[in-house]
Amino acid sequence: MNTWFECKVKYEAIDEQTGKQKKVNLPYLIDAVSYTEAESRIHAEMEQYVSGEFSVPSIKKANYTDLFFYDDGDKWYKCKVVFVSIDEEAGKEKKVSNMMLVLASDLKEAYERINESMSGMTVDFDITQIMESPIADVFPYFKDDVNEEIPENLKPISEVEEVSETGESEFL
Repeated sequence: MNTWFECKVKYEAIDEQTGKQKKVNLPYLIDAVSYTEAESRIHAEMEQYVSGEFSVPSIKKANYTDLFFYDDGDKWYKCKVVFVSIDEEAGKEKKVSNMMLVLASDLKEAYERINESMSGMTVDFDITQIMESPIADVFPYFKDDVNEEIPENLKPISEVEEVSETGESEFL
């Protein structure tokens, strides 16, 4: 399961309408395992896209359960999907809300894509809200991003000695 972090990035960009430099503060979504890794990854990603200085004034965990990528979409839409199940013991309906992001060209297409992506579900669901998200871009984890090489100063846990309470060393 992915852990998504929303990173706000401040930098100067060229305004498409006026051609002048302007300061922007845009949110980007990045897949990481910790705040530290999110900060490191967003710096690495933004260095490729931003010429000049930039800063990351805030990082927060995002509560998205799923993201749906499409090549032809140009905006991210935040969708609230409510799953409905029956609690057989209590005999009541149980509703669970999830936030999802979908890449689409407009609201109608976002609705159609969420509906299409969720159509194989065996649980009933309702799409209760769709709104344009301010997220500028999303950086998922790719297998190629992970450094598989183990540094020389580290050992596998199976080779580490542990000192027991009696003072004798033991292997784990």
